[in-house]
Amino acid sequence: MKKQLIFLSAFLISMTVFGQKNELKTAEKAIKNSDFSSAMAAINQAESLIGSADQKLKAKYYYLKGMALYQAGANSNVEEVGDAFNELLTYEQESNKFKYSNEIKELINTLVQNTAANASKSYETAVQSKLPEDYVKAADGFSQVYALSPTDTTFLDNAALVYFMGQDYEKSKEAYQKLLDLNYTGISTVFIANNKENGEEVVYPSKKAMDLQVKLGMAENPREEIKESRREMIFKNLAQNYAMLEDSEKALEIIAAGREEFPTSYSLLIDEANMYYKAGDNDKFKEKLEEAISLNPTEPTLYYNVGVMNMSQGNLDEAIKSFEKAVELKPDYGDAYNNIGAAIIEKATPIIDEMNKSLSDFDKYDSLQKQQFEIYKEALPYYEKAYEINSESLSVIQTLMGLYENLEMTDKLNEIKAVYEKLN
Repeated sequence: MKKQLIFLSAFLISMTVFGQKNELKTAEKAIKNSDFSSAMAAINQAESLIGSADQKLKAKYYYLKGMALYQAGANSNVEEVGDAFNELLTYEQESNKFKYSNEIKELINTLVQNTAANASKSYETAVQSKLPEDYVKAADGFSQVYALSPTDTTFLDNAALVYFMGQDYEKSKEAYQKLLDLNYTGISTVFIANNKENGEEVVYPSKKAMDLQVKLGMAENPREEIKESRREMIFKNLAQNYAMLEDSEKALEIIAAGREEFPTSYSLLIDEANMYYKAGDNDKFKEKLEEAISLNPTEPTLYYNVGVMNMSQGNLDEAIKSFEKAVELKPDYGDAYNNIGAAIIEKATPIIDEMNKSLSDFDKYDSLQKQQFEIYKEALPYYEKAYEINSESLSVIQTLMGLYENLEMTDKLNEIKAVYEKLN
């Protein structure tokens, strides 16, 4: 009984091997005759049998699959070609048998160069047209280069950015996530020299290529520049994709992961603050702005925005301090001067409320009005400064008209009215 089972097993194995060889011969013959649909049909038939194939047959299977796809029309099957060829390269490397690798590497290099060139042309077209579909076409090209040559992660980085520019946030998100999963940094050495004839900078693919040009007297001033890590920017851009897809929770999660890796990142912190602002969480927004000030204490817009938040919360004295710090750092900050005046005038609100309750008590009303006008006098110089910086701001001009009228400053009122009428 055992002999019969062994005989049957051996018979089945020989039939499987025969089937594999037969299908691959059919595929090989079809490729030679440029009958690529028949070649792919035979390869697909062999696919279910290839798991039990020997080393030689497996290598041939991957080779024929890649060649059938490549010759059938590389431009429409670039990613499939890349998958097939890279499977072959990986397999031959693991098996330490290199029958097809050199030929395949040359084909991949040619395909990479052509695909990269086409992607760059598509990008140039997109820059001119500004059309999302043109950006997406370019991004597809960069993505295909990465599929052909997975070690060229720069092209995946390019694809992620250009997909975002083309408003394909899903594909951009997937590409950026892949870059993070690969621990991609983008740190690289760039080899640069100047063309001797015209002095223009030339970027070389390697130090050897640069040194050769210098040695031949065609280039001068050779140098190496280190590109900084892009990982922080990848967190930032990935979060922006989630924000554009209206998944603010995931966007904040990505920002948090980025800030854990880059705790002193001002850019990520500002993005986090803006996300809280868009979500309507003003307390968190203000908290993050104050944290940002500790990282970048000389940025006037931070103090300005903290002032706006304090003003909205009724913390007028704190708001004024923030606006004053903003103009200290940026003396021509017209909006900050305007808001100092607005915060001062806001202090008159309870006085005006009390005046409205005291219309029959003339003495009290007059006393309160005097306090009101003192506040207006205090606010006036800030509005005048805002007007000096931006003399075409209708809102500032209208406020000045009101102040001049209340303070009975007739000459100045007439002057500002003439400006208002001219602009309006």
